[in-house]
Amino acid sequence: MVDDEDNGIAGKLKDPILEVIFSYLDLHDLRNCSLVCKNWYKILNDENNDVWRLHCVNKLAEDAMTSDLLSSVPTYKAKLRGFYHAWNPHDCSRNVYIKPNGFTLHRNPVAQSTDASRGKVGFRHGRHAWEVIWEGPLGTVAVIGIATKEAPLQCHGYVALLGSDEQSWGWNLVDNHLLHNGNSQGNYPLLNNAPKYQVGERIRVILDCEDNTLSFEKNYEFLGVAFRGLPVQQPLYPAVSAVYGNTEVSMVYLGPPMDG
Repeated sequence: MVDDEDNGIAGKLKDPILEVIFSYLDLHDLRNCSLVCKNWYKILNDENNDVWRLHCVNKLAEDAMTSDLLSSVPTYKAKLRGFYHAWNPHDCSRNVYIKPNGFTLHRNPVAQSTDASRGKVGFRHGRHAWEVIWEGPLGTVAVIGIATKEAPLQCHGYVALLGSDEQSWGWNLVDNHLLHNGNSQGNYPLLNNAPKYQVGERIRVILDCEDNTLSFEKNYEFLGVAFRGLPVQQPLYPAVSAVYGNTEVSMVYLGPPMDG
């Protein structure tokens, strides 16, 4: 990274002009630009300037920008990051579609089917948090958690698809059971008379690829480690599986969790 005065004509451009120019570049080019000089790094490190606002305008649906859905990611750059980590419209059951806001999946009312979806980005390193909001009825089974690319996304019947094999790990919000490899791993959270999930509550999922653990928070209360010893030989993706027709589930990636 060089000083601004050593950067030729680029170092003489005013910040508002640079912000407009940067708004036309893709993310890969922006990463390279942030390494050019100190001023460019400063501009691109400001998560609320016109660079990221214009990227949001171009990529995100207006109703996503104006709704409460993204209230946990207040800056423009964080909202854009959330969009690039949201549900993958090309990696979900045929009975699921991703709504135009880009963050919410809708399960079609198909009888005798369990349907799942994965996020766009999987993780092998670092610590990651995202919120899941179940915005429709849970039905008999409603599971949130993580899955590898090998985990199935559709099966016959109404079952806990997420957690049904060794490729996925899930928490069934209906009966508060942890699921992996087709078996219940016990109750969760470990509380007497733990309250059941209420539709619309925000569940924060915390994946720690350094400690190989998966944890959850509800209403900003840490519920404890749910799974330990997770494999990180292949990426682990945010995932859910649902059975109720017309139910909807939103997912918003938050970035590294804030301890405490």
